[in-house]
Amino acid sequence: MMTNQPDPFSSFSGLLRAALGNMLMPEAETFLDMVADDVIMEFPYAPSAGVSRVEGKAALAEYLLGAASLITIESMSEPVVHRAQESDVVILEFACTGHGTETGIAYDQTYISVVTVTDGYITHYRDYWNPLIALRAMGGDDAITAALKEAGDA
Repeated sequence: MMTNQPDPFSSFSGLLRAALGNMLMPEAETFLDMVADDVIMEFPYAPSAGVSRVEGKAALAEYLLGAASLITIESMSEPVVHRAQESDVVILEFACTGHGTETGIAYDQTYISVVTVTDGYITHYRDYWNPLIALRAMGGDDAITAALKEAGDA
């Protein structure tokens, strides 16, 4: 079932379509179109107070709306694609440029993503990124200091 919602991360959807190609259902155009209903998305480097795991397409849609309100992505690099032989797992290396929506502070992020595709849909997405870059873009150095203090108090 394809979504009829606007795609806040169209450049990301295009990157995935280019990287995963015919592994994905041909009609899947947006990231949400590309994921299974029971998708799991993990963020191993998320700050302690942040989201480290999202389960299910509905929860992912809600998460993405929140993320789109915090970070504006301006461009995505061409991905480097590593395919495991005879496997449904693909490792992607890519970067983006953007800025914190409220702050205007640069969000220039590098990612390593481990993506599992089953029956034409992404079923598991593990996203490795630097949380300090995100914190800085969303609130500057004060946000980083507060996050590190919170982690130390935990």
